[in-house]
Amino acid sequence: MSTQSFDYIIIGAGSAGSVMANRLSEDSGKSVLLLEAGPADKSPMIKIPGAFAYFMYSKKYNWRYEAEPVSDIRNGETMFCPRGKTLGGSSAINAMVYIRGHQSDYDHWEALGNEGWGYNQMLPYFKKSETNERGADQYHGDKGPLYVSNTHNTYPLNACFLSASQQAGYPISEDFNGAQFEGAGYFQFTIQDGERCGVSRAFLKPAMTRPSLVVECEAFVNRIIFDNKVAQGVEYVQNGQTHYAKANDEVILCGGAFNSPQTLMLSGIGAKEELEQHGIDVVANLPGVGKNLQEHVDACVLVESRKKDGFTISPSGLLKTLPDTLKYLTSKKGNLANSLTQAGAFLKSSPEVEVPDIQMHFVPLLFDDCGRDLGLLSRHGYSLHVCVLRPKSRGKLSLKSANPREPIKIDFNFFSHPEDATVMLNGIRVARKILATEAFDEHRGEEIHPGKDVESDEALLQKCKDKLGLVYHPVGTCKMGNDPMAVVDSELRVHGVEKLRVIDASVMPTLVSGNTNAPVIVIAEKAADMILNPLNKAESILGKTTEKEA
Repeated sequence: MSTQSFDYIIIGAGSAGSVMANRLSEDSGKSVLLLEAGPADKSPMIKIPGAFAYFMYSKKYNWRYEAEPVSDIRNGETMFCPRGKTLGGSSAINAMVYIRGHQSDYDHWEALGNEGWGYNQMLPYFKKSETNERGADQYHGDKGPLYVSNTHNTYPLNACFLSASQQAGYPISEDFNGAQFEGAGYFQFTIQDGERCGVSRAFLKPAMTRPSLVVECEAFVNRIIFDNKVAQGVEYVQNGQTHYAKANDEVILCGGAFNSPQTLMLSGIGAKEELEQHGIDVVANLPGVGKNLQEHVDACVLVESRKKDGFTISPSGLLKTLPDTLKYLTSKKGNLANSLTQAGAFLKSSPEVEVPDIQMHFVPLLFDDCGRDLGLLSRHGYSLHVCVLRPKSRGKLSLKSANPREPIKIDFNFFSHPEDATVMLNGIRVARKILATEAFDEHRGEEIHPGKDVESDEALLQKCKDKLGLVYHPVGTCKMGNDPMAVVDSELRVHGVEKLRVIDASVMPTLVSGNTNAPVIVIAEKAADMILNPLNKAESILGKTTEKEA
């Protein structure tokens, strides 16, 4: 048993924690301890963009959570919830898509009472964090740690998807993160020189040379320690030994939408009756901890391909990848230097919608169950996945026991709000409309799923549920706000206690309209500014300048 003292203790080295470690350790006068439950990110597979599917099978680098089974979803099977478990967190195992969401997402956060979180205040932090391959402009930066690159299209089917979208009457967007959010187009990615550029590479590794930062891997935090509602430090286990670390200034919880609320509850912060049920002493009665769970629920249209020019894991398909593998090993180029998810769209599910409410991911393979359906992957085909961007259904997390090692109970409660089902059904019909255009005539075989004869709302919704998936964007379980269910305030300080903040996707009051990695990075950028420049409350010179320019 040992006890050390630091100014800041950060729990979790994921997309938020790594950014916080970098920014807080810039001040050489402050000491920072970063605790990561997973191992160091030493696997060469992490660097290879085209190998991200490998981590769906990894127990070492993936928490591999399972949501509670629902009788009419995936035939009553549990739903697989991958989350990164290493330096860089989920940015070490994700598909590297760089999307910020729509401007209205952040303006909505501010309208809910979270001052300073509107789009005009957030944009400078997006620009600060990135070096975009396209260079600096009104929307992008060119001096940040995170490298953002264009798609280098390697599959003919992606071009078919864009042509098909135009033929179906939808616009093309050259930059989903710029002036035009709506339309079909190619994504940008956190890839640099043919290798993944997650937050570990971009933010953490450069900071690890500083004496002000100590990083401990395989350090599992059991609980945050309090004295009279003031966070004093943490208890963690490493190599079978229990350690205590004292925080002079703050404890910063960056565990993500699943792990952060679990750590709070194990530490005595949550709904009083739920904590007492597990024999946990109550430090602060915050009923919103673990509630407000949101996720991008995903359904798909799977079509057989006649041209067979996509990707398969059949013997012949794998044989075709050998030259490309050699190309990557020698030059860091080719298919393995890119994500498989290269093209997509943000569209309106119906003409009445003001802001696109569905996101599409097009992939040149048959993809289901996080890529774990190997039988499907061995066949030639293509998939168009549809997700509900701003779901109205809300789920929850709860403790199974007071044992920190027992995974949290996950209940997504999908389609509990009827409008989500309506958006999903309309979105699938939009997908079918795109896939039925002339652009796919040479490729189109049989519609494997939902199946060409499935047309009614009831039958189609059930087919969606049969292969329902996730886009791996859980948020909201320690939401920001001032209402009775809020967990943190607009400066991400936990209500009812002192010297404790939560900084990660769990603080989002509502889900953004797109992939969540870039927004989480920027939440951390803004939070670091709040801590380092408290008098400015992170509206700072950056935010004020933007408002004047606007």
